[in-house]
Amino acid sequence: MIARKFLYLIALAREKHFGRAAEACHVSASTLSAAIRDIESELGVTVVERGQQFSGLTREGERVLECVRQMAARAEGLRQELSQMQDGLAGRLRLGVIPTGLTAVATLTAAFARRHPLVDVEVLSMSTQQILAGLRSFELDGGIAYQESTAADLDALPLWRENHVLLTPASSPFEGRDCVTWQEAAQIPLGLLTPNMHNRQTIDAVFASLGQKPHPTFETDSIISILAHVSAGHWSSIVPRAVLDLIGVPAGTRVFDLREPVVEWATGLLVLNRQPRTPMVEALLNEARALAHGMQDSTRIG
Repeated sequence: MIARKFLYLIALAREKHFGRAAEACHVSASTLSAAIRDIESELGVTVVERGQQFSGLTREGERVLECVRQMAARAEGLRQELSQMQDGLAGRLRLGVIPTGLTAVATLTAAFARRHPLVDVEVLSMSTQQILAGLRSFELDGGIAYQESTAADLDALPLWRENHVLLTPASSPFEGRDCVTWQEAAQIPLGLLTPNMHNRQTIDAVFASLGQKPHPTFETDSIISILAHVSAGHWSSIVPRAVLDLIGVPAGTRVFDLREPVVEWATGLLVLNRQPRTPMVEALLNEARALAHGMQDSTRIG
């Protein structure tokens, strides 16, 4: 389908290390290095910048990699199509998901798995930028991210609108109330996702619009870690309501609606805008459309 040496190049670009790339391909480093040199000899260009260690691809190497990734994606699409013609769709669905969507996306993946039992589902927690890079390098079939992340080379399907709540220890200063303002939330010890996460950036933007710049004293890239730390009794946090609806409110915590302003973010499925789509991507889109249609009068999955 596609020469193994080209798959070695993809692995090297991903791992950025000859030894790790060779291990991922189950070959020796010398075998992988020889394959890369064979590509260079065949094409008459230098593909890899060489020093004492891997230092990147040349400009020509980046162009070769782009073409090779497209070839590999087409080959995988053909394998999926042939499998679908015989026994049904098979293979692996690779889905990158922003941390705040990891619980809600289970509704989509479970429905997909029921319809396509021969497909293994892989869900990876990623930042929005990692998802976009994974889609463009054909390493992901789809991504769950905020819809403002769309671009000309991506197709977006909104799935739910995400509103956030304030989660505090049970002994919070807001006891006896149902809601808290963003201004008030800025004055208490906060634990939030790390600044590279889109969710954190949108929260910071809301605070900035109110002239506030709180300093979180705890940061993590895991929404589960956020919940655990709030439950421990020191920090509060701003989290998606859908997360709490699906996995429950942690023991020893309280939930308050956030007001002034009420903020919602559209979240949904992103796929690469390319034709023809692979059977895996088409099946994922079909399942997402079915869910979106069933949720027209709802603001979230559930």
